[in-house]
Amino acid sequence: MERSVAELVKHIGKFLGTSSEAYGIFNGEDHLIGCNHAFANLFGDSPDAFLNRHFDDLVRNAFRKQHGIKIDSGDVEQFIDMTKTRRRSAAYRVFEVDMLDGLWFLFSEQTLANGDMLIHARDITKQKKNEFELHAKSSKLRKLALTDELTQIANRRSFINSVNAEISRCSRNKAKMAFLLLDIDYFKNVNDTYGHLAGDAVLINITQLITVLLREYDVFGRLGGEEFGIFLADTDLNTATEIAQRIREKIQQHVIEIDHQKMSVTVSIGIALLNQATKFETLYKRADVALYQAKNGGRNKVVVSDQG
Repeated sequence: MERSVAELVKHIGKFLGTSSEAYGIFNGEDHLIGCNHAFANLFGDSPDAFLNRHFDDLVRNAFRKQHGIKIDSGDVEQFIDMTKTRRRSAAYRVFEVDMLDGLWFLFSEQTLANGDMLIHARDITKQKKNEFELHAKSSKLRKLALTDELTQIANRRSFINSVNAEISRCSRNKAKMAFLLLDIDYFKNVNDTYGHLAGDAVLINITQLITVLLREYDVFGRLGGEEFGIFLADTDLNTATEIAQRIREKIQQHVIEIDHQKMSVTVSIGIALLNQATKFETLYKRADVALYQAKNGGRNKVVVSDQG
C-alpha cells in the first residue's frame, strides 16, 4: 500500500512538472514551498529561484521585470496591500487575472487548516476572447436596437424610455423639466425637389447642428420622419425657450450643400413644461398642440404650450 502511494506521488510529481497548468504551494507565512515551471513562468523566473521566497517578493520581482500580473494602478505596493485583504479570506476562492502579455488565467486558492495554500492557474485566454467578442456583438446589437440608423441618435422607443425615466427622477427631486417637439418645415418639398438622399442629408445635418447645442445630459431622439424630440431636465421656461430659439436660429442660418446645390431649411418647435410626474404621451400631446400653433402661425417659430 505504501509503495502504491509512493508511486502515485511520483507520477503526480512528473505530471505537475510537465503540466501547462500552474501549481504552487505557499506555507502559512506565505513563503513558496513548491511550484512547477508553469507557475514560475507566471512570475518570470524558475522554480529554484523562487523556492522559499515570500509571495510579496514574487510580485515585486515580476513587476520589476514587467512580467506577469497586470497591475492597473501601476503601484505594486498598493496591489500587494490589496492582495493581503483577499488571500486566505476563504477556504476556497476562484478569480480571473489578466496578464501583461494579454493572456488571461483562472486562479483558484485552496487554504488548509494549518495555513498552507495551494494555488492553481489555468489559461482561459481563448474563452475570454470569445467572451469579449460576444460582449462586443451584444453591445452592437443593443446599440442598433436603441439608435436611429440614419441619424445615430436615440430612436423613438429608446427616447421614450429615457424620457419616462427622467420624468420620474425629476419628479422625485421636484425639478422643473421641459420637452421640445421639433419638426422640419416643408420637408416634403425637400424630398420632392431634391430626392430622398437629399432629405436624408438634411436630417443628418439637422441632427449634427442640434447635438452641439445641447447639454451633455439632455435627451435627444428622432421620433419619426422629420420629427425630433428633446427632453430638458432641471430646466425652467426661460432656459427651455432660449435653447429652442438657439436651435431654430442656428438651423435657419445654416446652408446645406448637396450635390453642388445649396439649400436651407427652417424648423418649428413646440414646448411643453412639466412640474410633476406624468407619462411621455401626455407631454408629447401638449408639445404637439404648441407645434401645431407654430406651424399655423407661419412656421419657423417657437411656441410654448399653455397647458401645464
